Amino acid sequence: MTVLLSPTEWEPLAAAHAERVDQLVAGHLARRQRREAHPVEDFLFTYYPTRPNQLRVWHPGPGVTLLGGSAYEGRKGYLYADGAARLDPAEIERRADSITWIRRLLAATLDRQPQFGCFGLHEWAMVYRLQPGEVRHEKWPLRLGAEGTDQVVESHKIGCSHFDAFRFFTEPARPLNALQPTRELQPALEQGGCLHANMDLYKWATKLAPFTPSTLLLSCFELAKDIRTLDMRASPYDLAPLGYTPVPIETPAGKAEYAAAQRAFATRARPLREQLVALCDELLPT
Repeated sequence: MTVLLSPTEWEPLAAAHAERVDQLVAGHLARRQRREAHPVEDFLFTYYPTRPNQLRVWHPGPGVTLLGGSAYEGRKGYLYADGAARLDPAEIERRADSITWIRRLLAATLDRQPQFGCFGLHEWAMVYRLQPGEVRHEKWPLRLGAEGTDQVVESHKIGCSHFDAFRFFTEPARPLNALQPTRELQPALEQGGCLHANMDLYKWATKLAPFTPSTLLLSCFELAKDIRTLDMRASPYDLAPLGYTPVPIETPAGKAEYAAAQRAFATRARPLREQLVALCDELLPT
């Protein structure tokens, strides 16, 4: 079934979406103009490749035809004919293998029991035994110093299940992880308690674009933004001058705080993951 939207129906939705994006990215764009790096918020625009101007474009999702949608003429993933724009079935077919892989990963993650005992040690493992000048966010001091940071890593069991976090571990830290994730093992290891797996819902939403409805895409973006904040508050860096109160995961109280936030994010992520699976099912041929 196709829904036809007139310009008076869809143009306000597109404008409201752009305004919402402008509010979300205003700080990032202002800092970029000043050439001022930010160790927390830049992540969503450096690690993930979607640019703010791309995020501003509103997409209705499958089964919607935009009457008078000349703004979508020539835009990848769309057909524009007879004064109306809709998603291009040929583009969906061309990307069927990618959509199938994304669905497999998301569905496997939904079916797996979430784990809440990692305590964000992936960030600590990324600086383990590094020399001065080698740390990624070198402008920001390690809260416990280099030696104290190494002691935290060595005194905990590390169980990172996410490949794209594990691949940034330092070489000495890699053997300390209980798992050895690879890209091929990702569907077999990903689980819904992992902060990075839930942040990556934004990545999968963008990789499914322009098929992803913009309401779902921005919900994933906002989740990723909030998770990134916890991720860095629980990291070994001292970001208090930026207003980020540390979550001291080396203490029992810090562990409890981290695990509670992790559970809340897992609860928030689950319906978004389910919606992305449903989107893949709607796109894939039966």
